[in-house]
Amino acid sequence: MSDLNQRIAQLSPQKRELLLQRLNQKKATIAPSQIRRQSRDFNYFPLSFAQQRLWFLSQLEPNNPFYNQPTALRLTGQLNIAILEQSLKEIIRRHETLRTTFAIVNGQPVQVINPAIDLTLPIVDLQTLSPEIQEQEVRKLAAQEAQQPFNLEQGPLLRVTILRLSLEEHVVLFTTHHIISDGWSTRVLVQEIATLYATFANNQPSPLLELPIQYADFAVWQRQYLTADVIETQISYWRNHLGNAPPLLDLPSDYHRPDSLTYKGNTQSFLLPESLAKTLKNLSQQEGVTLFMTLLTAFKVLLHRYSHQDDIVVGTPIANRNRAEIELLIGFFVNTLVLRTNLGGNPSFRQLLKRVREVTLGAYAHQDLPFEQLVEELQPERHLNRNPLFDVMFVLQNAPAQELKLPGLILSPLSQENQTAILDLTLSMTETEQGLLGEMEYSTDLFDSKTIERMVGHFQVLLAAIADEPEQCLSDLPLLSASQQHQLLVEWNNTQAEYPQDKCIHELFEVQVERTPDAVAVVFDNQQLTYRELNAKANQLAHYLRSLGVEPEVLVGICVERSLSMAIAILGVIKAGGAYVSLDPTYPRDRLKGMVEDAQVKVLLTQQQLLTELLETQADVVCLDTDWDLITQAQPDNCASAVTPENLAYVIYTSGSTGKPKGAMITHQALVNYSLEIAKQFNLQPSDRVLQFASVGFDVVVEELFPTWVSGATVVLLES
Repeated sequence: MSDLNQRIAQLSPQKRELLLQRLNQKKATIAPSQIRRQSRDFNYFPLSFAQQRLWFLSQLEPNNPFYNQPTALRLTGQLNIAILEQSLKEIIRRHETLRTTFAIVNGQPVQVINPAIDLTLPIVDLQTLSPEIQEQEVRKLAAQEAQQPFNLEQGPLLRVTILRLSLEEHVVLFTTHHIISDGWSTRVLVQEIATLYATFANNQPSPLLELPIQYADFAVWQRQYLTADVIETQISYWRNHLGNAPPLLDLPSDYHRPDSLTYKGNTQSFLLPESLAKTLKNLSQQEGVTLFMTLLTAFKVLLHRYSHQDDIVVGTPIANRNRAEIELLIGFFVNTLVLRTNLGGNPSFRQLLKRVREVTLGAYAHQDLPFEQLVEELQPERHLNRNPLFDVMFVLQNAPAQELKLPGLILSPLSQENQTAILDLTLSMTETEQGLLGEMEYSTDLFDSKTIERMVGHFQVLLAAIADEPEQCLSDLPLLSASQQHQLLVEWNNTQAEYPQDKCIHELFEVQVERTPDAVAVVFDNQQLTYRELNAKANQLAHYLRSLGVEPEVLVGICVERSLSMAIAILGVIKAGGAYVSLDPTYPRDRLKGMVEDAQVKVLLTQQQLLTELLETQADVVCLDTDWDLITQAQPDNCASAVTPENLAYVIYTSGSTGKPKGAMITHQALVNYSLEIAKQFNLQPSDRVLQFASVGFDVVVEELFPTWVSGATVVLLES
């Protein structure tokens, strides 16, 4: 090992990372040729790769506001609008990109640098409004301004509006199109406003040095630097990292994904306390990683737990300002890195953090390739309702916005509610004195605000658990708060309810008969039975079944078509003290035979036309149509039996999809409890009509019949 390698090996992991980043920056600064100022004989320049993508998207959906970049500043103190205007005009003179529009020349989009633009500062006077109404109006106007589209051909692509709240309080709304600006550029713009305003207020000339190059020069250099050889060197890494088709992340959503992207969105903000932020920073230092890597790893764990996918792809922006000459420029420099991590094997968080670290460092070392070129080279399968390569992004802002004090004036950022979402989810974190400020931007086409609120809560619980015990495996890391765990494990399982434990289901029906004997109990086609009539017919059948030996725990098969006879049969068997076995006559013959044999039914209730569908059985067969005259000779009074709540009420067979069909045995006690609870949940009233449409062989039929009857409502049998 060389002397240099030995010294590098002795460095801490964090110092090795910083060294690698500096080497990457040095390589990026020295290896490519210098960015040179181009001739301005013609004001036409090529678009950068990033600009080209946004220009193409604007052609697909012209006049859209999706890529607007709004910024709002609250100005407290004596505002001199003339000096503010002078400062803005000087900034526009300094930065050609603020005077740039876009046109097509020889079939290709080009940047057109205009010698000047007509900047106006409209003033909206809100002084007459109350403070509460003022704040509402400010947010409404800010939202309207953010949604106002730009015309890339006509420009200008910078708008400034002043909202006057009082003589000593104003809000200034800045909006640019992303094609000429990015987040770093916004900070440059605000800083230059502060510098120039302070200088011009003292009648001093601008202290800002002239810019040696402009964004158009960078665009020319980028296309010259990114030759086929450079692209191939970079793309070989990304091909290996991403493969041919990175998996789509399928998060559970509240709504179906629309056929095409609409970019409708909203945001949910939250704050991680300073103590938790400090613990996460300490953990990052111990593990030799950055805070970005720790938070990204935690976010990927959350996505893994939500989607049940191991292969997680997340995008992240990178400033792409790794050359000194472009640090002070306003322009669209930001690039996007695609970070793919495999979370398989249920590693500990510490182990996963190492995986994410290696992926992130590899991406940093190959950040020169524009995202647009990456997409073009990989040619992923495109979908109108998805973004290429990833649908979720993570952002960490290390430099939070700060108050700027000017002569007689204080500038502070004003938070804005974003109503757009380019991606399914974008989690942005910002370091503040109070802690880590988070903002979850989400597509309202996919997610409800309550869902995002829960997701944010789960992320906070997850981070707290990671900070407390990073050795936990991913599956052991909690997502639920203590109150949510109590709700899930205790409250939702506390299903104990008062119900008549000494009653059978037919006894509750008989109580209802006494209450409303003339109310309609069941309807089929143009036929109906009142509670009194249904009870009497069921009683006659019950007495008849008793004469055939039906008593508690004796099983009676019911194989009838949906009709009034079906309702009479079910009640009649239960009143006799027996338990019925549901046999759907539409079932295959072999299935019916198997259930009859397995249950060893003593009596089979059916209809004459169905006898040919059934195989021979040792049970006594009663045809409810042809034998009804014999049945009606029995007494219509309630039938006394020895049945108790612990005895069976019915047996229902499973589908057999996982093996041989099995009979589930349900007692009167369970049926009474369930029927009363369903009636309570649906608030069934005597005036209600409940449709019975399920197969008699399906357990849902119980839910349709008995809760209705114990409520005095009407069962309507679906006509075949």
